[in-house]
Amino acid sequence: MLQVLVLNGPNLNLLGSREPDKYGTLSLSDIQDGLTSLAGKLDIGIEFYQSNSEGALVDRVQQAGLGSVDIAIVNPAAYTHTSVALRDAFLGVSLPFIEVHLSNIYKREAFRHHSYFSDIAIGTIAGFGAAGYAMALDAAVNYHKEQLPTF
Repeated sequence: MLQVLVLNGPNLNLLGSREPDKYGTLSLSDIQDGLTSLAGKLDIGIEFYQSNSEGALVDRVQQAGLGSVDIAIVNPAAYTHTSVALRDAFLGVSLPFIEVHLSNIYKREAFRHHSYFSDIAIGTIAGFGAAGYAMALDAAVNYHKEQLPTF
């Protein structure tokens, strides 16, 4: 069975109340409930981890890469633009991942346009709000089955 880790970075614990015009009104718990339901329908294992601490996120990536996690969905949040340590953790354990952002980072402040993760991610989904997580889960399943669509 495919095992997916959904990793969320700093301040995403505030979803639903933090800048709803940018991030929507769903809480992180709402997103997790929706993904859990979708994962059940797809017959895949899913687990969630959120931390405001860069070191805790690095530790969780290392643990996932050495354990039974097949692929990760990661929203590094503010660490997208700053964390070489988290990037190196993904590279260090060769854990494939899909990068997700609720907002379109390229329509925001200039400093948000650079990601330390996009060039090592399978792909990046940005600007679709909470639906981006479901898109990423679907992409993770297809990637694992090596059935990415070709046209």
